[in-house]
Amino acid sequence: MYIRLLLSFAYIGAFTFGGGYAMLPMFQRVLVEKNKWLTEDEVTDIFSISQCLPGIIAANTAIFVGHKHKGIPGGIVSAFGVVLPSLVIIMILAAFLTNFADIPAVQSAFTGLRVCVSVLIINAVIKLRKHSLVDLMTAVIFLIIFILSVYTVIPVAVLVIFAGIFGILITLARKKFSAVNNPNDDMPNGSSEDDDTPSGDSEDENTGGGAE
Repeated sequence: MYIRLLLSFAYIGAFTFGGGYAMLPMFQRVLVEKNKWLTEDEVTDIFSISQCLPGIIAANTAIFVGHKHKGIPGGIVSAFGVVLPSLVIIMILAAFLTNFADIPAVQSAFTGLRVCVSVLIINAVIKLRKHSLVDLMTAVIFLIIFILSVYTVIPVAVLVIFAGIFGILITLARKKFSAVNNPNDDMPNGSSEDDDTPSGDSEDENTGGGAE
């Protein structure tokens, strides 16, 4: 299992460009579809929590997954696996990139990579929408957080906390609204049967009296 964790996260780290949410499609493919280690909802939840924590989103997510399946050693192995390819590649590029960064072909290649990353992020958002925007209330939360993220400088971690608070308030409001509209749901079942019991007893008494 440790080898699978190491190789799976090393694969994610080696073939994902852009970091952050650009890694989400690869996480979905490897962790959800291939290895069945997480569900779609769990990936979304872990990414949201990882966004609020210090450090790299990919490493935080790897630690969550590794710890879930193999405890602390699994978390360490998964985190090492996801950062290992980047560490090796950056050490190699650091020695040569300064000499090639101004070459037009290299700049064009990075332009193409940025476009690819944008497409991958959009694809991940479309997949997550099926499990996240399930009703009108979740759409309202999405709209509020989207506007705040685009037109303000509020940190992402604060936006995630806001979204959680909105979700709690909406859930409480739904329960209260349901209780007001369906007050009979709180009444104990069988109360009408208890009310009918004495009448049954009186009928038995009358029958017995008539027989005598």
